[in-house]
Amino acid sequence: MIGAIAGDIIGSLYEFSPVKTKDFPFFQKGSRFTDDSVLTVAVARAVLTGEDYQGSIHRLGRKYPDAGYGGSFLKWLSSEAPAPYNSWGNGSAMRVSPVGFAFDTVETVLEEAAKSAVISHNHPEGIKGAQAVALSVYLARTTKNKNLIRREIGSRFGYYLERSVSDIRPNYSFDVSCRGSVPEAIISFLDSDSYEDAVRNAVSLGGDSDTLACIAGGIAEAFYGAVDKEICNKVREILTTELWEITTEFCSRFGVWR
Repeated sequence: MIGAIAGDIIGSLYEFSPVKTKDFPFFQKGSRFTDDSVLTVAVARAVLTGEDYQGSIHRLGRKYPDAGYGGSFLKWLSSEAPAPYNSWGNGSAMRVSPVGFAFDTVETVLEEAAKSAVISHNHPEGIKGAQAVALSVYLARTTKNKNLIRREIGSRFGYYLERSVSDIRPNYSFDVSCRGSVPEAIISFLDSDSYEDAVRNAVSLGGDSDTLACIAGGIAEAFYGAVDKEICNKVREILTTELWEITTEFCSRFGVWR
């Protein structure tokens, strides 16, 4: 989970200033957590406490009104009675990694991922994107088999994963749809040799960098193991005390810790 949050923070500077190279500094002045991190922590809190996903996301999200939410989600967040709005955006996928870490069967992971998505992103593509990311995290930590992940996610969700980052990078641009960003984020992990390499791959695509790196970073952490202490320290420095405490409680309970 820290891998997902770190990916968000690392990618935050490049969301609107995209790069097409893997040669960039990880943390800089101005690196910050965005809505990806806030909502990931909210999903983790729901798992920890048993609170429903809508309540946890609504309550925690409202505490951080300047995190960079999209317009439709901001309306959802400001509503006293939030309702799903048929979104196919990648907001459902960016926040779901805790589900892949916390649950222990394919069926439960898919069910919980759908529950976390439909509160806002109830379009089939929004649900599919969340399920694909959560299942990727689950398979990464339980099988350590990239070929299996590629086959299972590709066949189950109809994502074309037989590409490389080098294939995608030249013509890829900013895309907030699940269909246009989740496969690319998963490939960023599949085409990597370490956590750091996965995040660099994701940012180097030149798209929705914080979200791509958040998704790829969560899967990479599940596969390669807990992120380095230096990255953890930077995440702790940048997050608020509240967000960090929820994150560390989740990591301690579910073994995502160095």
